[in-house]
Amino acid sequence: MSNAIKGPFIVTGASGQLGSQVIENLLAQGGEPLVAITRTPEKLAALRARGVDVRAGDFNDPTTLGKAFAGGGRLLIISTDDLEPGKRLAAHRNAIAAAQEAGISHIVYTSLTNPDESSPITFAADHRESEALIKQTGLPHTILRNCLYADLLLMSGAQAIGAGALYAAAGDGKAGYVTRADCARAAAAALLSEIGSTLRDITGPEAVGHAEIAAILSQVAGKEIPYVPITRDALVEAMKEHGLPEFMANVFSSFDVAIAKGNLDMASDDVEKLTGLRPQSVRDFLLANTPALTGQA
Repeated sequence: MSNAIKGPFIVTGASGQLGSQVIENLLAQGGEPLVAITRTPEKLAALRARGVDVRAGDFNDPTTLGKAFAGGGRLLIISTDDLEPGKRLAAHRNAIAAAQEAGISHIVYTSLTNPDESSPITFAADHRESEALIKQTGLPHTILRNCLYADLLLMSGAQAIGAGALYAAAGDGKAGYVTRADCARAAAAALLSEIGSTLRDITGPEAVGHAEIAAILSQVAGKEIPYVPITRDALVEAMKEHGLPEFMANVFSSFDVAIAKGNLDMASDDVEKLTGLRPQSVRDFLLANTPALTGQA
């Protein structure tokens, strides 16, 4: 990697779905020295064998973070997946404080599209306040406001094909769905190249609505899959009937409400600016995953 920016490059959540892909992108681009932070270092023995410095670190246990971030460098804070309001922010507060104490030179943080006070998404406030904490450190930083994962459509899409219709409380709204793979490429690129302080909107190439998604699913299934708009209450009840706890149903249904309100109607070229490659569209992603959607994977 011919890059004036020096590491170490530190990735938190390294054993997670996003973090593991970020690590692979960094390895492919010669991003080293590379540090992988995880609560379960024993799971990353294969990475250690490839020369990655695997360290234990848990945002919920600040006593582990001094050693995890020791030596400074450039840090990717991957947002935790705790969906209970406030817990994510408390964990991030620990990580941000430890980063400042360790002499981290640049923080990259995975946030959420438009996490302002108008957002109905249940954990938007955690992202909004985490962004504020990072800014308050005075450290150079890159905020990556990731839109909803296109990957989430694999589960809802398969359910829609099975049910013969796509039910959602998203109205006529649209979202800039982006694949997890594109989020990983963007995060790796930001860690390797961003200078100063920047805000990036990480989205797919266009915002799409559920009627468009239903049309793609119809093509995948070889039969008509109509989009049937329903109320949020009806969506929550349906999720509960399928075994989802009410708390989780409220979280996931808040995504639909955000789409309906226009909070996620965003299409940016920041993925291409960071990586040099256009992000994958929802259509191309769903068509490429036809076996998973039709139960043939």
